[in-house]
Amino acid sequence: MANVILVSVLSMGGLSLLLGAGLAYASKKFAVETDPRVDAINEVLPGANCGACGYPGCSGLAAAVVEGNAPVTACLVGGPAVAQKIAEIMGVSASGETKDRKVARVLCQGGVKEARLKSDYHGVKSCRAASMVNGGPKGCPFGCIGFGDCAKVCPVGAITMSENGLPVIDEEKCTGCGLCAKECPKQVIALTSAKNEVHVRCRATLKGKDTKEVCKVGCIACKQCEKACPFDAVHVLNNVAIIDYEKCRNCMKCVEKCPTKAITSAFAERKKAVINDNCIGCTICAKNCPVNAISGEVKKKHAVNAELCIGCSICAEKCPKGAITMVRGEGNIKTSICDACAAVK
Repeated sequence: MANVILVSVLSMGGLSLLLGAGLAYASKKFAVETDPRVDAINEVLPGANCGACGYPGCSGLAAAVVEGNAPVTACLVGGPAVAQKIAEIMGVSASGETKDRKVARVLCQGGVKEARLKSDYHGVKSCRAASMVNGGPKGCPFGCIGFGDCAKVCPVGAITMSENGLPVIDEEKCTGCGLCAKECPKQVIALTSAKNEVHVRCRATLKGKDTKEVCKVGCIACKQCEKACPFDAVHVLNNVAIIDYEKCRNCMKCVEKCPTKAITSAFAERKKAVINDNCIGCTICAKNCPVNAISGEVKKKHAVNAELCIGCSICAEKCPKGAITMVRGEGNIKTSICDACAAVK
């Protein structure tokens, strides 16, 4: 009996030794050499693995950069600082424009206070599950259900749920990975350029009267935004306002006119033009201003009436001397008004 056990142990030991040696040989024989720059880049990447760059995680991006399939500026989360480090590893310059940063934005304001319920839901607290029961508990078939599926899938904790039952997105944390938008069964979260400041927070294509019945802040297709826009950037299509961001200049005229406040922006941060002493009085700015907010005599410094200025930046773009800057904040508005008053005096 002892001999049988001994033979078995020796046999198993010998077989294990043989297989181990075979694996060691195979690992060296068939080893795939990796570029050390891939590991170096992976070390400097933030490790969010959010996918906002378009590659499967940070390691996927690192490999793509080394292979020449992705720019050193591809990581939106890391920004310029990480781009510079990657450029140093690759031995190239990090100069040039970075990708247009995308952020997630909620296109619904119909929370507990604003939106009418058509039923009480007592099932699993999941937006997707609730949407399968008669389209969800809200009267508006396009509205946010409010159970926070988007917040649960956000890999960087950029989404929280407000007391009003709506998601709040921290745009500084948002990496634009799009997971929340994919998870939302009502498609009320969309990825847009961080540069876009004006947003239609409604997707309801109901008739205006029907929208009013189910939500206090929905778009009622009144077309006042269309009439107010100086750049033909807003149109009501299928009973809801749509912004053409190729034309929109963030002037916020549509925000001013919207009767239900379905169109929003950071109104307090609206830009205003300020003219400095480099102005030569060429009148180009005044001729191009769509709201006649600039005045002045030829060959004399012009002034901006800040109460009329809509912050479209056309004057700054047209000025041949770079004498116009766009400034944010109410304090700057007062400065511009004083300049205008001084010009009148």
